[in-house]
Amino acid sequence: MKSVSDCMGALRDRAQCALIPFITAGDPDLDTTAKALQALDRSGADLIELGVPYSDPLADGPVIQAAASRALQRGVKLEDVLELVKTVSPTLRAPIILFTYYNPILNRGIESFLKRAYEAGARGLVVPDLPLEEMDSVLKPAADIGIEVTLLVAPTSPKERIQAIAQQAQGFIYLVSVTGVTGMRSQVGDRVQDLLLELRSVTDKPIGVGFGISEPSQARQVMEWGADAVIVGSAFVKRLAEGEPHQALESVETFCRSLKTSLQEA
Repeated sequence: MKSVSDCMGALRDRAQCALIPFITAGDPDLDTTAKALQALDRSGADLIELGVPYSDPLADGPVIQAAASRALQRGVKLEDVLELVKTVSPTLRAPIILFTYYNPILNRGIESFLKRAYEAGARGLVVPDLPLEEMDSVLKPAADIGIEVTLLVAPTSPKERIQAIAQQAQGFIYLVSVTGVTGMRSQVGDRVQDLLLELRSVTDKPIGVGFGISEPSQARQVMEWGADAVIVGSAFVKRLAEGEPHQALESVETFCRSLKTSLQEA
């Protein structure tokens, strides 16, 4: 499977913006998650973020929190998610980026987790609650194993911190579009364009924008502001939670195609 950097680099060479959907593993169930990954892959996703259910997801809004709670109530554990990735990743074109909080990694053991994730087929990692000052414990072993760790830049980050994050980030930099948690919003944060310019002044690494993007027009706007990738989460998670699984999967696929079309047309 391609690395995150290879995927982002190839898209940049073609002057294309990456579409990165996010879904929560195990909601409504693991079988539907597997089918959703395949649906996203064939309907335009360039990379896919897969969330590991966690009991205290501080960075997540109500839609994703509810999805994680439902998955946990079904008994979905980290090992189940890794086994799912192992089964599905060989059928996918898009690299999988695991989105997990630090505690499950620490409980399993950092190197053990990273090796297992890589062997399963994951090629990227986002750990939203691990600050830059403590990230070395994950960054170096991940790089040695072959997993690229994406770091988050908040709208409130001072320039010195933005520079430090940009220097350490692997794969791409995740620019959070709003102060707060994930969720669908009526408009993209108006500081995103300025933040993109500020990031461009300190790094040439690809930049993905997420949090609050829920419509094709918003995805297109973020791309036109200069983002290399658009990350959409709650809007996908919400669709997967509505109706019967086959209806939810059709809705996810249709929505993914609409996002991809908006990026291509722009």
